[in-house]
Amino acid sequence: MEVIGRGEKVRTAVLAATLTELTEKGYAGLTVDEIARRTGVHKTTIYRRWGDLRTLVLDAMTENATMDIPIPDTGEIEQDLRRLAESFVDWITSTTGRAILAVLLSDAAGLPEIADIPRKLYEDGPRRVAPMIAAAVDRGELPADIDPAGLVKTLLAPIFFDLVITGVAVDEKTAAHAAAVALVAAREGLLKAV
Repeated sequence: MEVIGRGEKVRTAVLAATLTELTEKGYAGLTVDEIARRTGVHKTTIYRRWGDLRTLVLDAMTENATMDIPIPDTGEIEQDLRRLAESFVDWITSTTGRAILAVLLSDAAGLPEIADIPRKLYEDGPRRVAPMIAAAVDRGELPADIDPAGLVKTLLAPIFFDLVITGVAVDEKTAAHAAAVALVAAREGLLKAV
C-alpha cells in the first residue's frame, strides 16, 4: 500500500507531466527525460516506480479517465446515463482526451507498449459503473440480468462513431442520444449478461 505524502505528490506530478508531454508532442515525442525535467524528479525515480514508458503512459491515461469521468448517482438511471455520456463527451473532446485518442488511433497503437491500453481503459468502465447499474436494478429501472460491459459499450458506441468515423462534432445532444439508445436497449433485454 502506498503512503500518501511525498510519494503521492511525485506520482501526481509525473502523471500530469506525462499527459502534458503526450498532448504537446504525441507518443512518438514522449521521453522519460522530458517528463523528469518537467517535474524535477530524477528519471531513475520514474523508472523505479513505473519500470518503463508504456506502464507510465497506461497509468497516466487510466488515472486521467478515472478522474475526469465521474460516475453519477442521481437516483434515476436515465439521468445517470445521460450525465455519464456528457462526462465522457467532455473528457474525449478535452485537450488531454483528444491527445489520448490520437495516440490510440495512430500507428503507435500497433506498438506492444500501447496496444493493451484501450482494453485496460475499457475494462475499467464497467467496473466503475457496476454500483450505478446495481442501484438501478434495485430500484427496478433495469433488468436484473443486465451486462454492465454491454451497457457501457452501447452508451459509448454512438459517441465514438460520430467522433472517430464520421468526424461529426460530439456534444450534449450526442450524449443524450447515446444515453437514450443505451437505456432502450437495456430495458428491452438486449444487454443481458452472458
